[in-house]
Amino acid sequence: MTKMYTFKAKVWLYPGMAGWHFVSLPKNTAKKIDFYFAHAKKGWGSLPVEVTINQTSWKTSIFPDKKEDSYLLPLKAEVRKKESIKEGDNTN
Repeated sequence: MTKMYTFKAKVWLYPGMAGWHFVSLPKNTAKKIDFYFAHAKKGWGSLPVEVTINQTSWKTSIFPDKKEDSYLLPLKAEVRKKESIKEGDNTN
């Protein structure tokens, strides 16, 4: 089953040495994803996804964020550079 979700979210920087940038999915979107795709979870509860931001699409995984009852979407440096995305920007 394939489903598409569209949302806006703020890009944030993980406060560690690696400097990973993430987007936290809205809670209502995370609940829908859990409802339809809980059976497809992989290691650490991750789910494979295909993401599109502006003109760039790529395959990655989202990871559960137990504190926020949501998922985290990591944004690769290559994508951030191509789309001129930085910390604090809103993506859709």
